[in-house]
Amino acid sequence: MLGFTAKSLFANGQFHMIIKRTLKSTAIQNAKVGFIGIGNMGSNMCAHLQKKGHELILYDPNTDALKDLLAGGAKSVNSPAEVAKQADRVFTMVPLPTDVLKVYTGPDGIIANAKKDAILIDSSTVDPETSKKIESEASAKGIRFVDAPVTGAVPAARAGTLTFIVGGPKETVDELRELLLCMGKNVIHCGTTGMGSVAKLCNNMMLAISMIGTAETLNMARRLGLDPKLMTDILNISSGRTWVSEGYNPVPGCGASTTPSSNKYDGGFRSTLLTKDLNLAQLISVQSQSPTPMGALASQYYRTLVNNETLADKDFSSVYEFIKGQKN
Repeated sequence: MLGFTAKSLFANGQFHMIIKRTLKSTAIQNAKVGFIGIGNMGSNMCAHLQKKGHELILYDPNTDALKDLLAGGAKSVNSPAEVAKQADRVFTMVPLPTDVLKVYTGPDGIIANAKKDAILIDSSTVDPETSKKIESEASAKGIRFVDAPVTGAVPAARAGTLTFIVGGPKETVDELRELLLCMGKNVIHCGTTGMGSVAKLCNNMMLAISMIGTAETLNMARRLGLDPKLMTDILNISSGRTWVSEGYNPVPGCGASTTPSSNKYDGGFRSTLLTKDLNLAQLISVQSQSPTPMGALASQYYRTLVNNETLADKDFSSVYEFIKGQKN
């Protein structure tokens, strides 16, 4: 069986429960799991579900993305509606809020075709209003929905160490916990519907700021004659250390061999998608009247970067290559 540890995080006068997986599963209750959106993240998440013995029902318009999972016994269907008709738990991981709404709503969407006892889990990165709209339509049909975006990017999806940040009823989150921990190591209940999306956008804004700062720092060190690898080592034992400098370094050869920067910036989190997230972060910044000048600059930075055809679909750490080509 799975073992769990729990600890409370106190914030804003409330306790938020963080659940961690402590033991590997030896016997897990299987459920038919639907998954819509089999990209860099979804494919790795599905691989872990498959390893745990879950029957997978998949949909992605790019059928080439399904090959490995189909070889492992997964089933492919032709629409989100077909996934919803067959699955007990339905995950979505698609790029844009408009894509999410299209997948969930309308006569051919998930909500109209879902089983009455199904739980719908959106792990896409969207604005909180999109999550609330989907939840409202789902609850009107008596169907449960949570927004459950993830942090950790592709390396964590590959390793099965994602963190799920979830908005929705606590009882539903508790019911999903064991399933989520097949793909991750943490489940954090953030509160009501949309709060998972708020947390994800805040996180990704901070991630972009950190990536730009790390890339600028290492490029300046390089131009002044200091080896970026040595500068990275200094950062990582000093106050400048960040998750980026230590685990997702933007300079080729300065991080692990599995990082996108060591693989021509392929196979990671595309700059186009981060730019979308930063635009959404600016939207909720305006809506909440929260000053985010650094976030606005990061958003502007990446909007400029994605106009570069060479870098737009590369991992967001390719901002280092963008900076290398600039002069003050």
